[in-house]
Amino acid sequence: MNNQNTSVTKNLTMLTDFYEITMANGYFANGFRDTIVYFDMFFRKVPDQGGFAIMAGVQQMVEYLNNLSFTEEDIAYLESKKLFKPEFLDYLRNFHFACDVWAVPEGTPIFPGEPIVTVRGPAIQAQFVETMILLAINHQSLIATKANRIVRAADGRAVMEFGSRRAQGFDGAVYGARAAYIGGCIGTACTISDRDFGVPALGTMAHSWIQLFPSEEEAFRAYAKEYPDQCTLLVDTYNVLKSGVPNAIKIFNEVVVPQGYRPAGIRIDSGDITYLSRKARKMLDAAGFEDCKICASNSLDEYIIRDMLIQGAKVDSFGVGERLITSSSEPVFGGVYKLAGVEDKDGNIVPRIKISENVAKITTPCFKEVWRLFDNETGKAIADVITLHDEVIDESKPYVLFDPEHIWKRKKVENFRAVRLRKKYFEGGKCLTEERPLDEIRQYCKEQVDSLWEEVTRFENPHRYYVDLSQKLWDEKNRLLSEYAF
Repeated sequence: MNNQNTSVTKNLTMLTDFYEITMANGYFANGFRDTIVYFDMFFRKVPDQGGFAIMAGVQQMVEYLNNLSFTEEDIAYLESKKLFKPEFLDYLRNFHFACDVWAVPEGTPIFPGEPIVTVRGPAIQAQFVETMILLAINHQSLIATKANRIVRAADGRAVMEFGSRRAQGFDGAVYGARAAYIGGCIGTACTISDRDFGVPALGTMAHSWIQLFPSEEEAFRAYAKEYPDQCTLLVDTYNVLKSGVPNAIKIFNEVVVPQGYRPAGIRIDSGDITYLSRKARKMLDAAGFEDCKICASNSLDEYIIRDMLIQGAKVDSFGVGERLITSSSEPVFGGVYKLAGVEDKDGNIVPRIKISENVAKITTPCFKEVWRLFDNETGKAIADVITLHDEVIDESKPYVLFDPEHIWKRKKVENFRAVRLRKKYFEGGKCLTEERPLDEIRQYCKEQVDSLWEEVTRFENPHRYYVDLSQKLWDEKNRLLSEYAF
């Protein structure tokens, strides 16, 4: 793993919804240019009815914010729309990002309703960055979450991301591979993701390699001669059990072993893989290749993998493509970006709330902090608590949790530690952090998922992990609900 610095200098300033620009112009014209506001990104529902999601895409958000600037080409385009005042365009010419940004670090389990990103700064700027923040976090969090589900279904067996050719565009392939690695995959078929991010590139051959040669045996022999130290052969081009596995065994004996190596494995890409893998395992063992691994691919997902293993499949690793890289079972991560507060002329934070007849769309106001409470005896996460930004949870005293929707549901917790979930990435537009090695993020993700109870991580009907509000924040939210109710 190369862990090279992969900061991108690509200017994506104009990758924004057009209304961000029309609103910015309107803010400028109406005296809100320097008004300090607070925006939160949060999501409402875990994909696939899961118990948690995985935070990812923060590094790409940071890169975007570090490179915000309007080129003369951008200004000329905006001038051509004949919608914007010259003074506003001059402001864009001299644009300098000046916001504070807090975010949950990549690899952290996250839950609905909690502010995973908060942006504080001038209204024009904090509003403008909405689209790219949502794009970066939504996409990679979706893929990291799906990858983690698949990895957990594999129950300790390696999972490789093989979905580049079915991704939603080239960025979907490149950043999807990065997110899948964070979620627990061991590598990817996407070569550029290895070059740029250090995600190990993996792969052997396609069926066309075998078809090109006069025979399957000759194809295997040529490949084994070229790569004897990492020889994995694709055995399902013609007939897995009658020719594929027997030919693989023959070539292992005639080419790989005489050079002092052991065969890496075989791959099965079609058919009833559970049945075929059991038969192939017996054949390989009988030939003295008990250490030869069996890899399975072919439109897999967490449910298929789990069922295969329950049914006794002898598979050591899985290559997962389209259903991972597109999260095809639920291809949208519903993160949103909402105004939570505005500073008055004296610097006081005036809370803002959005009210809806759809209860799920009612926002939580104020500048907030997010805490995770861990049980000191087990090390397991108990619950998350959203507080006002200046509240501190005292670990030396019992803390009362209550369900924000059903407030009679209360629980007193003792012997716990309270951890702030978010870190500050920008202050006044200046980046405060350096890029974390991807291997470190991946390991951190595994450790954090392991801190969740099994009841939360199961696929079907997971236990609801509580995200509670502090009493002060709950009181403020209900004050605003009452104020705007009539």
